[in-house]
Amino acid sequence: MVSFCSALPRETLLSIEAEVVGLSQFVEDTTVNSVELKARKVFVLSRSITPPFSVEDASVSNAKLEEQPFYHPIHQDVRLDNRIIDLRTPTNLAIFRLQSSVCTLFREFLLSKGFTEIHSPKIISSASEGGANVFKLDYFKGSAFLAQSPQLYKQMAICADFERVFEIGPVFRAEDSNTHRHLTEFTGLDLEMEIKEHYHEVINLLGELFICIFRGLEERNEKELKIISYQFPFEPLKYRNPPLILNFSEGVQMLNEAGYPMDPFSDLSTAHEKILGKLVKDKYQTDFYILDKYPLAARPFYTMPCPTDPKYSNSYDMMIRGEEVLSGAQRIHDSELLTERAKLHEIDISKINSYIDSFKYGCPPHGGGGIGLERVLMLYLGLNNIRKTSLFPRDPKRVTP
Repeated sequence: MVSFCSALPRETLLSIEAEVVGLSQFVEDTTVNSVELKARKVFVLSRSITPPFSVEDASVSNAKLEEQPFYHPIHQDVRLDNRIIDLRTPTNLAIFRLQSSVCTLFREFLLSKGFTEIHSPKIISSASEGGANVFKLDYFKGSAFLAQSPQLYKQMAICADFERVFEIGPVFRAEDSNTHRHLTEFTGLDLEMEIKEHYHEVINLLGELFICIFRGLEERNEKELKIISYQFPFEPLKYRNPPLILNFSEGVQMLNEAGYPMDPFSDLSTAHEKILGKLVKDKYQTDFYILDKYPLAARPFYTMPCPTDPKYSNSYDMMIRGEEVLSGAQRIHDSELLTERAKLHEIDISKINSYIDSFKYGCPPHGGGGIGLERVLMLYLGLNNIRKTSLFPRDPKRVTP
């Protein structure tokens, strides 16, 4: 039997009849380290070929890689080229159980608040966000695009008296960005809701939603968090309840005072986001905060201008560890103003007529936001690359496996 088993390649699937025997001392680097199997019969269910790397090597902790130089980390592209083997590590299994929990907590929270789950089309007639970062495809005798977000359809659902809606679905961005936090396809957690008196109703609900997710992961996934922190040590997320809300102008002031000048009416760069995140952490002791009142010029055409200062807008971003994870706003619900803003952004009105027409039949004030699932998880876990939280990542250089 020993000879037979020794000849089997790693990752071969076996069925074993055995006696479970206790051990006098723990065995390191195993998922079960207090018992072993005393085999009586061994059956091969599925024989593996020799894998490109072992699950054990793929599971080596960052600490061990630093302490023992003879360990060589497996390159990320090698892992992704052989994603099935890579996903077998305890850490990866834990990451995607956490991802499932984020979706469950998102859905449970919003259903408890009276939201309806919807499923919007992903093949659309025009770029939903405007601009060129959209995938164009042949569509019978014409052309169509992959949705950059469910934005327009969420709003049309509000026009149709749905009151509160959410969606979990794929989002496509044709951005040639080969960074640690960008994907060309990711999972969006989107919501939209009526506003009764003030758009901060949306901000407050979103803040409550994030706190629910953070606490839910701590309570439901303690085991998975421990497994992940063994291979990729990270500091537990610090957050306040209710969350910290800063005006965009306050953020610009903090950057200027720290010696990082920026145009007060332009969007934050990635570098400014990270610096501001550190400044906020030092001053307010939180990794999660909300930045409100963005400049109107930095936002999509359907964003509601601020009624008291037209240079700004009723819009906001939410940040984790110095990086944006949600972008949202109060939306324009007046068809004439919407048409005016679309033209200003050089969007072909004929391509979005059905969207603009939705607001001609009466629509309540409303707002919402879109969350990037993979980015939330990456930042919550303090990971260095979004590809670690995407099951089969898609970026400008990768469409397989």
